[in-house]
Amino acid sequence: MRILVWAFRAFLFFALFAFALNNSHEVVVRWFFGHEWHSPLVIVVLLAFGMGCALGVLAMVPAWWHHRRIASRGPAAGSAANPGGNDEAQPPSVIHDGI
Repeated sequence: MRILVWAFRAFLFFALFAFALNNSHEVVVRWFFGHEWHSPLVIVVLLAFGMGCALGVLAMVPAWWHHRRIASRGPAAGSAANPGGNDEAQPPSVIHDGI
């Protein structure tokens, strides 16, 4: 299975690398008040992708803080999820394979 995952990653890398080589033409990004920025297309696409990822992470920060605050309260906060009061360890509801 690991070989398939690495083969997929290698394919994805080479596909994106070929995309970057095929889109090296210069484009103009026009900002407000007449400002222009000249750059290769692949740089503009990469920056737009990175800014979208950063915005998504920033949008998740309040939810992460909320869940951390709940988790830091200790096992008493989890009593609502376990109404029977059974303190036995429960198996995880989702098992990730680490991909």
